[in-house]
Amino acid sequence: MTSGTITAAASGTWRLGDLEVNRVGYGALRLPQTGTAFAPDAVPRDRDEAIAVLRRAVELGVNHIDTADFSFSSLRSANELINRALAPYPDGLVIATKVGPRRDASGQWMTRAASGELRGQVEENLRQLGRDHLDLVNLRVFDAGPVDEHFGVLAELREAGLVRHLGLSNVVPEQLARAQAIAPVVCVQNEYGLGRPEQDEFVRLCGEQRVAYVPFFALAGTRRSAGRAGVTEHDEVLAVARKHGVSPAQVRLAWTLHQGPHVLAIPGTGDLAHLAANVAAGALHLSGEDLAVLGRVHVDAAVQRGR
Repeated sequence: MTSGTITAAASGTWRLGDLEVNRVGYGALRLPQTGTAFAPDAVPRDRDEAIAVLRRAVELGVNHIDTADFSFSSLRSANELINRALAPYPDGLVIATKVGPRRDASGQWMTRAASGELRGQVEENLRQLGRDHLDLVNLRVFDAGPVDEHFGVLAELREAGLVRHLGLSNVVPEQLARAQAIAPVVCVQNEYGLGRPEQDEFVRLCGEQRVAYVPFFALAGTRRSAGRAGVTEHDEVLAVARKHGVSPAQVRLAWTLHQGPHVLAIPGTGDLAHLAANVAAGALHLSGEDLAVLGRVHVDAAVQRGR
């Protein structure tokens, strides 16, 4: 598979409300720095390098970029880089952001935003991105409790025209149902990927309800914000990768996309070659045999973690 000639359109499309996006997007979580996201000693990424990656992503057909105002290093933020690289924004580009978590100027995590602080977070994202409205705002939830008060504030901002569509992050099905009783929910962002079968039923439920499921850490797995550098890959994943002439990371992304037409991918990278490979994974067709092999890895990895 020649990744350099494949665009995000090969992954197919899904509609986030009235916004159509290619199923392979881009996550800006780790863009402001190298290494582990949010690490206090993280080295800021070269600004020109980051800008080049964002512009190349759009050239490759990526029209769904995920960001947040709390994604920043000591020198720059993901939102600032997106603004600098892509404004004036091309038609059809969907920028999703997230509210709820907070970091102070030194990068230390603070308590989650109170409901009355959400408008300020939305306005800060608007300012940093240079927009008059946000395409999609995900409410990041921190526990299994009610979401009504916080989601209700975002619903009001949607009615006021500051936000076009709403989503949820780190939630359970009951919270999705409560939010849907307040305003339409176009996506759920939860941790998911090969080896995380505890989310399988929720993925299915979202598909039935025509709600996009947007996994984060789909490549990193239990390594989360640290990525998969230095991790020993499963033999079965390596075998499928060799069969198709692709990387294990591409197999993992393709497996994620094969979990349903409503499942989107937002892999992040600061490397142009990795970007092209991630986009190309959207064109990788896994056979029934491949999926059976990877399905066993999916379940067995969770069993091994539980031991």
